[in-house]
Amino acid sequence: MKIRCLFFFLLVSMTLSAQDYLSALLPMPNRVEPGWGEDFIVTPKTVVTVDSDSLAFAASELRRILQERTGLSVTGTAGEGSVISLQVDPAMEGKEHYILSVERDRVVIKGATPGAVYWGVMTLDQLLLGDVCRSAGARIAPVYIDDAPRFAYRALMLDPARHFLPVKDVKFFIDQMVRYKYNVLQLHLTDDQGWRVEIRKYPALTAVGANRNPQGGNEGPDNGFYTQEELKELVRYAAERNVEIVPELDIPGHTVAVLAAFPELGCPHTESVQKVMGETVNLMLCAGNDKVYKLYEDIIQEVAAIFPSKRIHLGGDEAIIEENWMRCERCRALMKEKGYAKVSELMGYFFGRILPYVRDNGKEAILWCELDNIRMPVSGYLFPYPQDVTLVTWRYGLTPFCMDLTLQHGHQLIMAPGEYAYLDYPQWPGDLPEFNNWGMPVTSLETCYRFDPGYGRPATEQNHILGIMGTLWGEAIKDINRVTYMTYPRALALAEAGWTRMEFRKWDSFRERLYPNLMNLMRHGVSVRAPFEIGR
Repeated sequence: MKIRCLFFFLLVSMTLSAQDYLSALLPMPNRVEPGWGEDFIVTPKTVVTVDSDSLAFAASELRRILQERTGLSVTGTAGEGSVISLQVDPAMEGKEHYILSVERDRVVIKGATPGAVYWGVMTLDQLLLGDVCRSAGARIAPVYIDDAPRFAYRALMLDPARHFLPVKDVKFFIDQMVRYKYNVLQLHLTDDQGWRVEIRKYPALTAVGANRNPQGGNEGPDNGFYTQEELKELVRYAAERNVEIVPELDIPGHTVAVLAAFPELGCPHTESVQKVMGETVNLMLCAGNDKVYKLYEDIIQEVAAIFPSKRIHLGGDEAIIEENWMRCERCRALMKEKGYAKVSELMGYFFGRILPYVRDNGKEAILWCELDNIRMPVSGYLFPYPQDVTLVTWRYGLTPFCMDLTLQHGHQLIMAPGEYAYLDYPQWPGDLPEFNNWGMPVTSLETCYRFDPGYGRPATEQNHILGIMGTLWGEAIKDINRVTYMTYPRALALAEAGWTRMEFRKWDSFRERLYPNLMNLMRHGVSVRAPFEIGR
């Protein structure tokens, strides 16, 4: 009874808040001006025009949106009715810069690129979503929106390595994230619990590493992998929606799935350790084994051919160096040969051999930012990162120091601090996850919204920040319903953190704009958490 009352209250609140054309804009555009004069009237004879074949998908999405919001099928041809014009204008500054203008007899959405025009279409959808009375009458209020993102890189990360997500579920996730102008999906494809990408030269990686439950099927949560053709189709699907997919292959730690297939790639003292995916942890690839580097040269070549993104994420986090490399006779001999005083220096050697394979394939590497301690006090990087590596800050409480170091050393930085952007953390005390919870801190909706990716620093100290990323580590996320429950509504807060400048962000405004968007997500079959606390 309490649950039914909660959802009744939520739905009523959503309906009451959906009053005007601004009430569902999320993320809030950076410039909105009310228009003057009469509304634009949508009729069956309304014409959707494009000035480039590259806008065909945006136009089809626009027609679908108009059908959904107004009930009208727009099939007009030139000269018959009012016009909605989609235009690419390369002279506009910023590749995601768009302008949406609604007047009595014409709607124009123009952008610097087809992707920018697509964002304009998503904004028009939110105008219709929020202004329910006008939309019911097939009308659009006059308005002028001139908008571009605060940060160019706005990502969400899925973790099918821990619990596999079929392609249809990843597509469903993409469908939701683009409503809020996320433009990067990072796929965490390999870890201790699974290897999820087909590598044709090494079929054992998926034959062994993608199957940890003999009684399970091949569509998750324990078993399954993506064929190269499936991934290429996923890349095409995402690209239509202005989303870049970045693959992640975690090394040299988080590699039990690799070692289950090729135990000889670990340090000699770990070869006899039974590799049970999902149970065995803290093993690493051997830094002193040449076979490791040959394997990853081939893997990176195949992965680079699948994903057109210029970036490949290679992890580099949570390496248990002392228990592996310090106890390894090969690694100790390598340290002596290189004159290394600290075993952590082998991380520089390891990536010094791996990163040329990335560059040879025309890619750039992303790594998790690891410092010389996992908590304060900290004095520097775990090892010297090459200049062309982009880092991701993530460890709880260490982001300000990571910002200092990346600014000092000239590294680009992606902001994913655990205290704001880890969406696998509980959203409220006592909420999920109820299993595999290692004592996670709570990251509430309001906490996510309070996130300023620039940490209030001067603009000159933010220029190296590429953007933000919300992470959904999959230890306790077994299916797409749990994925979206943990994502929404917090990803809406992060979307505004990545897109909207701080002077246009207000918590009270966000709370009101949240309601129609949550209702819309539920209408589209998305499992969300009802944020009861915002009604207090």
